[in-house]
Amino acid sequence: MSVEDRPALPPVRLPSDADLAREALAAPLFAWAAKLAGWADGGVPVGAGGELLAGRLAEAVEQIGLSGDEDGPAHAAQAWHLAIDMGLLDVEEDGEGDTEAGDSLTEEPVGTARPGEELDRLKGGGSPGDVLDLWQDGLESVLADAATPSFEDLLGGLEDVTGEDGKIDPDAIDLDALDWNPEEEADFLDSALGNLYLFTATDQAVSAGAMVPLPVLAASMTIPDDVEEPTDDVLEEVSAAMMKLDEQFRMLAPIGLIEYRPVDEALTEETDEDGDLPEGLDDEDVSRYGMVRLTSLGVYGVRARIRDAGIDVPAVGDLAEADAVKLLDALPAYTEENAQAEIESWLAARTTLQAVRELLAAARGTDEQAPARRLACQQTLSLVGTEAEPALRDVLEDRQLGGLARVWLAERGAANVPQPDEEMVFWLTVDTIAAQLATAGEAAELQGLVQGLVDQHNGFFDKVWKVDHPATGDVLEAMGRVHPVKETAKDARKAAFKARSRLG
Repeated sequence: MSVEDRPALPPVRLPSDADLAREALAAPLFAWAAKLAGWADGGVPVGAGGELLAGRLAEAVEQIGLSGDEDGPAHAAQAWHLAIDMGLLDVEEDGEGDTEAGDSLTEEPVGTARPGEELDRLKGGGSPGDVLDLWQDGLESVLADAATPSFEDLLGGLEDVTGEDGKIDPDAIDLDALDWNPEEEADFLDSALGNLYLFTATDQAVSAGAMVPLPVLAASMTIPDDVEEPTDDVLEEVSAAMMKLDEQFRMLAPIGLIEYRPVDEALTEETDEDGDLPEGLDDEDVSRYGMVRLTSLGVYGVRARIRDAGIDVPAVGDLAEADAVKLLDALPAYTEENAQAEIESWLAARTTLQAVRELLAAARGTDEQAPARRLACQQTLSLVGTEAEPALRDVLEDRQLGGLARVWLAERGAANVPQPDEEMVFWLTVDTIAAQLATAGEAAELQGLVQGLVDQHNGFFDKVWKVDHPATGDVLEAMGRVHPVKETAKDARKAAFKARSRLG
């Protein structure tokens, strides 16, 4: 599953910008960065690259309330770095000192950090959009850091590149020999976030807040869709991907992009020496291997990055002003919850009768997508009240719409609803199966539907092949593939041949 392979993605549902901005301001790393920028109001001496001096780092840890946290210095340093990247802090070089760029904590100041213009905008009542733009800039910085391994990881043992003074000797590093491709590393992380986005857009449970097991995410990135039984080499790739993602997700959680339950560190002692996943994991075991989901803010941030890459990323509510054809064509890609929200948004922009008449007009047609539009039309009409009855009665004699109109009226207990003739019943049957094939393929539910239809009608195939519907042949052929009784399946295939022969 790859974002790059898809010209358009399913829609996602987003909170308002105001709610997203509040979520951004509450993200720990963003909040720490803003607090440290305010703390620098009188000017803070910094070392090369703008990093805090050793003594001031301890003060920064205290400022963000992490004095008792063993990770406090690392969080403070990261938040300070983020504040510079976002423009919350400006660094001016003093032109003094003789500090090497490789030093992480120098005692010699070479510059001064002061609050930047972006902090003024943040504190001066900036709009939700301003906050989100600033957070998005910060996200790019954190993503870049997460995709960049540390010197220790890159160099392995540091003995060969460390001088007598214990400092890294840049001249001793063979850059060409480093096993690191920045573009590949960035693509790996983008792939993980893209797949999380797809899980959110397509899985009702994930969309509602369920977390994705880290092994499932790693497998979606490394195991091709057509592989039924992955090899040991592929499983090793999954394990390696999990471990890399665990490190990266630990870095991404504080910016509010994801909610992450890390890999249980005790597992490193329980797994095989090669680190492969054990077989037969139950739900509890899977959760110990890490669980992750995009937050609402994370969905917003990943969507913005995908959109910047030139890929269509619709959101629920985008179609409120669209015509009915565009709405009905789009709905099959939605989850049930998102479809209802999109429909409600569309209906709210119109009077009921106006909306229903537009929908019915859009549902007509003999093109390949028309059955799916009519199925989406039924879905949409289920959300309108009895005030729509006049519009439905107007199409009772329409060959394409009369069946769904009768169903809608009957479900609401309307009086004087004429019974459909046999021709209309069979036409609606073919249309319904054609819509199912177009939207869900030959799913398991189709077999039950086909069996029920054949059992309800004596001589079903003797009649249905004569139905004047462009999809009759394709529907009968599919019925022949899914019906479990060989003789009945054979009858379906014969009927499909007759239907195609009749149409020439």
